[in-house]
Amino acid sequence: MSIETISEHPCFGGTVGFYRHASAVNNCDMQFSVFVPPQAKDRKVPVITYLSGLTCTEETFMMKSGAQRIAAALGLMLLAPDTSPRGEGVPDDPDGAYDFGLAAGFYLNATEAPWSQHYHMYDYVTRELQEAVFRTFPGDRGRQGITGHSMGGHGALTVGLKNPDIYQSVSAFAPICSPINCPWGQKALGNYLGSDQSTWAEYDSTEIVRNLKKLPTEKILVDQGLSDQFLQQELHPHLLEAACEKRGVALELRRHAGYDHGYYFVATFMEDHLRFHAGALQSA
Repeated sequence: MSIETISEHPCFGGTVGFYRHASAVNNCDMQFSVFVPPQAKDRKVPVITYLSGLTCTEETFMMKSGAQRIAAALGLMLLAPDTSPRGEGVPDDPDGAYDFGLAAGFYLNATEAPWSQHYHMYDYVTRELQEAVFRTFPGDRGRQGITGHSMGGHGALTVGLKNPDIYQSVSAFAPICSPINCPWGQKALGNYLGSDQSTWAEYDSTEIVRNLKKLPTEKILVDQGLSDQFLQQELHPHLLEAACEKRGVALELRRHAGYDHGYYFVATFMEDHLRFHAGALQSA
């Protein structure tokens, strides 16, 4: 697999880079970003994948989160893919809405036309991106965590819970906890997967927890701002909390007065999340 370097930049003794490659699963070119910490000069390092939210790209996390300083101190590689397929011929929301189509891939495998030709972000994150990154960068494939924000928090929870063999630690910032029960999720799942709602549960973290055959060995960390403008209608962390309590899944759900949905909130608690993952991966 050939990877094109778009740009690379020194950062806290390491490197932030932006890359492009041809994606077979999404049938288009995909872009992603990587922060390689200084410790990777001498050894393979743990990898934290960050999944971004609606309207974001592979640049958003690297530019807004402030994660590189603490990742450099902890020796963590950071990986951030784009949020959807893009390019000529990739279908978008016909009305140009922000919550579906381009920049809104929802980290699932679409089964409905015309989306099914390109929108396979679940397979991209768990299979194709894995191969691209670990062939090219000095990450330790046996020590991985996953996190994300909003739509990306939904992605981190669903991808992480369903793939404990890949990700040993899972966290999220203001995630969409039950897309079956919110307008963003109903629009996305209905269009990408069709009207049969029995297929939607595969990409709903609350439903995944309810049906887990094997419980996670590490706790899940979730941070949520109480002044988040999307909290009541779209995010529903209380549903995830109830499902985890019923199944005995260890969840640390931290609620923060005054914080909204934006990246000032994400940046505030980013260090906590990176230290959480580093602690879990040290013993992996």
